[in-house]
Amino acid sequence: MSSKKWVKYEKDEIEKLILKLAKEGHSNAKIGIILRDQYGIPRVREFKIKLKKVVETQQKPEVPEDMFNLMKQAVNLHRHLHDNKPDAKAKHGLEYIESKIRRLGKYYVKKKTLKKGWKYDIEQAKLLVK
Repeated sequence: MSSKKWVKYEKDEIEKLILKLAKEGHSNAKIGIILRDQYGIPRVREFKIKLKKVVETQQKPEVPEDMFNLMKQAVNLHRHLHDNKPDAKAKHGLEYIESKIRRLGKYYVKKKTLKKGWKYDIEQAKLLVK
């Protein structure tokens, strides 16, 4: 039971809620916000639950969530640059984001979250984000 006496949910009920919200397509951060705001669960860690672990038992994402969010930004910026070629500030921003993606890729390859030989490619990112 939680240290908060007003929380009405047990550990297994919270895990079911997390799985339900993950099936609906919410990100881990969004699931935490929904649990807090709509269900009155301040933190799932008080129940000895790790949200990421529960979501990964149901579905293993191709790339980690932080990298996926960066890829989404890169795809949107790439689309913007296609329509607005002279936008130098956006071009610099795209280079910066792609650099972050490559660095994260190296980190996740070392941690064996991504397969060995993984490379960032904007075309693969477009397919992944859609």
